[in-house]
Amino acid sequence: MIHSLLSRLGIEVWKDIPEFEGLYQVSNLGNVRSLNYRQSGNPNILKKFFRYRLRAFVLLSKKGKRFNRAVSVLMAMAFLNHKRCGNKLVVDHINNNPSNNRLYNLQVITHRQNISKNSKGLSKYIGVCLHKPTTKWLASIKINGKQKHLGLYKKEQEAAQAYQNELKKLYETSK
Repeated sequence: MIHSLLSRLGIEVWKDIPEFEGLYQVSNLGNVRSLNYRQSGNPNILKKFFRYRLRAFVLLSKKGKRFNRAVSVLMAMAFLNHKRCGNKLVVDHINNNPSNNRLYNLQVITHRQNISKNSKGLSKYIGVCLHKPTTKWLASIKINGKQKHLGLYKKEQEAAQAYQNELKKLYETSK
């Protein structure tokens, strides 16, 4: 993507923010600006505030209502065609640094991928970890906020297969 490459080079490109067209724009470098700052007709870069582990937010307003929005989400909406949909798809910082909001560092992935990508286990498979007391591979899955134990296995691939089988069952029952 050309905008991602330009963000690596430090070249700033601005795009309208969906739902706030004509009012606000976001850049591939992580800046947000008002196009009509205090009804002066002049653009102005908005001040960011940080919360939730150094995530950058800005305050936007439209028709008298105020909205706190994460800069990374605004960028994904403008540049990556992300549509806000609860926690099904989330904006991820590739290098796990939430203060790096350059476009090349952002991607849209599923919530499950996001929580499993940062796990610090020995397994290369999602839903699998080494159970140290038994030195076996433990398979588990979280469903509706509850952890479900799928068993202990001698081989890592067997545990991964148990996880995949459970995912398949969940998918089939949700149809």
